[in-house]
Formats: sequence, structure tokens, C-alpha cells
Amino acid sequence: MKKIFILIVLMIIISIIPAISKTTQESQNTIEYLNIEWWKNFKDDKLINNLLTVYQNNYDLKNAALKVQENEKLIKMQFASELPFINFSGDLSRDLQAPMQQFGSMRIPKYSQYNYYLPLTMSYEIDIWGLNHLKTKSIKEQLEIIKQAQRATYISLSSDFAASYFNLIKADKLLEIQEELVKTQENIVSLVSQKYKAGLCSINELLNEEKILTLLKEEKNKHKLTQQLLEESLKVYLVETQSKIERNSYDNVILLKNIPQQYSSLIVENRPDFKQEESNIKKLGFDVQIAKRELLPKFTIVGQIGLNAYNLSKLFKSSSQFLNIGILPNIDLFSGGRKIAYLKLKKYQYEEAINNYQKTILVGIKEVNSGILDFKTAIENYNESSNRLYAQSRIYNLAKDKKQIGVSGNIDVMYAKEAYLISKKDEVTNKINTIISTISLYKATGGVNLNTIENML
Repeated sequence: MKKIFILIVLMIIISIIPAISKTTQESQNTIEYLNIEWWKNFKDDKLINNLLTVYQNNYDLKNAALKVQENEKLIKMQFASELPFINFSGDLSRDLQAPMQQFGSMRIPKYSQYNYYLPLTMSYEIDIWGLNHLKTKSIKEQLEIIKQAQRATYISLSSDFAASYFNLIKADKLLEIQEELVKTQENIVSLVSQKYKAGLCSINELLNEEKILTLLKEEKNKHKLTQQLLEESLKVYLVETQSKIERNSYDNVILLKNIPQQYSSLIVENRPDFKQEESNIKKLGFDVQIAKRELLPKFTIVGQIGLNAYNLSKLFKSSSQFLNIGILPNIDLFSGGRKIAYLKLKKYQYEEAINNYQKTILVGIKEVNSGILDFKTAIENYNESSNRLYAQSRIYNLAKDKKQIGVSGNIDVMYAKEAYLISKKDEVTNKINTIISTISLYKATGGVNLNTIENML
């Protein structure tokens, strides 16, 4: 009895330790997948708070975590096949036999009796060929594939959310500038209308300015629609349909510096899809070995120990104890070619996985290179628009100075201001596009913190 108690305690301890280890590992994985240190580079607390809300509430992330837990249970189920199986199936009954039963020449009169049959049945498949252990390894690789899929979901969702977040900031600023443009154009229309009434300009000039005003108002409506659509999109990520989307002001948005513009092809090894294909090759390699060993014979140890009595008073006596044990060999002599076909199937799948692995490398390199080109172009466009905005701001200031000394009129200032605001819109667009291209490069490299990695040539 003491030995049985010790055995039960050991089994409980063994089951608890992996659970604690698994919880710790899941926490470490979540911290890695969040990659908050990367997003802190933008120095935007509202972005961080929104991302944390996404990580807590988003249903896609919850489902990804559940899939990991499902596969962990599959590993536990498969590992159980490597252990002995112990079963208790008792039989407590009473026989009431009819009179005069006959077995050949022997006759048995009417009788009744109790049956007490209390066996422990044990079976254990001797893993001579390592078949069950290979199956466990295969499922573990499947778990790695699911974990990388979970990581890919984190990277994709956070990147998509951040891109939409900065686009919303851009929409806010563009709408603000557009409203100023509409007011400026309204002033121009008013001034031109006065000139027309005074006979200083033609009706065509006035109609042309009024047409420009309608176009600016139409563009304002488009910016407002874009703003509203982005807000609704972000609410889906946050799973908060009522609250307002907290966001930073455009004036506080910064561009990240020291982002490398050259990478080694080895950078693709950090991508989730690369790691998934890598684990898939390992898994299918195990599956091929499993299919081969399925052709070999299996040996199972089977035994029973327990009590068998027809009287309760004799149930625990030595005469009621029984034990039997044996080995059961098993081999399929004919299965219609099913196992051979299964082996060939796994070999084909293994070759297909190798091809997908090579393709994944090429796709990864292509996406990283495309991300680099897009990032470089965005920086160049932003620099050009900044220079143009600076030049236009000087023209605007000169127009205001000329008005003060009476060299030019108010309408010239309005035209210069309008040109400045249009240049400002280009500068805003290119700045946000640079940030989004940075996020796209982060996503293409598999969630690498681009501010801390070395510039790999």
C-alpha cells in the first residue's frame, strides 16, 4: 500500500512540473511575440497602449493561442502511448442458473452464486523500433509550426494595426490642412468676386476659382470619409466599438533613424514562414521514418493481476489472487499495399516540403528587398517634399512681407498660402509613408527590431 501511495505522489509531481514549465515558456513566447521594445522606438505611448489592448482583446490572437494549447494536448496524448496502460474493469455479479443444465453427459442442478472479479489489466507496447517516440517527435514539430503561425499572427496584426494607426494620424492632419485650404479658397473666391464686380477680372476667372473651391470641398469630404473608415477599422482590432481611438498628434510623430538599408540573405531565417517550413521538413522526415517502421512487427506485453472469488469472505485470501502475463507479437501479413502506399505518400510530401522550403527563402528575400526599396524611395520622397515645403514657406513669407510694404495685394498672399498648404499635404503624406514603409520592412524581416540589429552587408 505504501508503494502504491509513493507511486501516485510521483505521478502527480511529474504531471505538475511540465505544467509549470509550459506556463513559463508561454509567457516568454508572448513577451517575444509582442516585441514592445521595437514599438517603443516611435515614442508614442498611445500607440503602445492601443497595441496592448489589441494583444489582450483580439480574437485572432486568442484563437492562435488556443491552437498552440490544442497541439500541446496532442503531444501529451501521443506521449501517453509511450507509457504503460493500466486499466481496472471489475465484475461484481450474481448467477441465477436454471435447473438441469446439461453439458454433454454431465448435468448441473439449479444453483446460484456471487462472482467477485477485480482485475488490473496492464498493456505496454515495447517500442523496439522507436515508433511511438518518433510519432511524439513529429507532433512536437507540428507544435513548432503552430507556434510560428501564432508569432506570424502577432507580427501581422501589430504591423497592420500600426500602419492603420499612422494612416489615421495622417488623415487627421490632411483633413485639418484641407479645411484650411477650403477657408483660403473661400477668401480667394470672395476677393475675385469683388474684382469681378469692380470690372477688374472676367467671369471666367471667377467661375474657375469657384470650381476649384468645389474640388477642395470634395477632397475634404474624402479625407473625412478616410478618417471615419480608419477609425472603424481600428475599433475592430481593439474589439471596442464605442470608445474613441486615442492617437498621437501629427506634430509629435517622429521618423526612426539608423534603420539599416542593407541586409544579408540570412535575415529571412528569422521569418515565421521560414521556421514553419523548416519544422515541416523535420516533421515529414519523422513521418517517413514512422511509415518505414510501420512495416515491422510490434510486440505488446499484456498482463493481469487481481482477485477472483465466489465468496466475499474469501476475496482477499491468497487462494483468490491471480496473475497472468505474456507477450503478443503482431505483424500485418497482408494489408493490400496500404502501408507501402503510405510510405511513398510521405516521401512525396517530404520532397514537396523541401521545394516549399526553397521557395520560401526566395519569397522572403524578395519581400525584404522590396521592403528596402520601398523604404529608400519613401525617405527620398520625404526629403524632396521637405525641401519643397521649405521653399514654398519662404515664398509665402515673402508674399506676406510684400503685402505689408504694399507691393502686392491680399489675394497674392492667399495664393501663396494655398501653394504652401498643398506642399504641406505632400510633406505629411510622405512622412507617414516613410513610417509605414519602416513598419513593412519590420514585417518583411520577421519582426526584427531594426533599430538594434547590426547592418548586415
